[in-house]
Amino acid sequence: MSRLTQQEEKELISFIKDWLKSHGFNQKDLANELNIKSSRTSEIILKIKELYKKGGMFNIAKNLIKIEQNWLNNIKNDYRETQQTLPYNQLDIDSLVNQINQDTSK
Repeated sequence: MSRLTQQEEKELISFIKDWLKSHGFNQKDLANELNIKSSRTSEIILKIKELYKKGGMFNIAKNLIKIEQNWLNNIKNDYRETQQTLPYNQLDIDSLVNQINQDTSK
């Protein structure tokens, strides 16, 4: 594959920053997903160039889509965990005992 032009690099970085912002993530989150140690823009560009060499814009898009799907699946899983019915806490139990006591004393 040929190399990315400077204009393509600028557009990709601008897109990636907007994309991260729209999902509430940052460069560190992206670096983790790309399996790179640094979250610096220069390191992300190097990884993007590597992806480009292996398959062009299609490969970059495919990898970003995979990352986005992973993030969206994690958000859904986190939502499901928070929506699960929680067991009674101590205040609920105390309230139930008080209600039982009131009912039995009548």
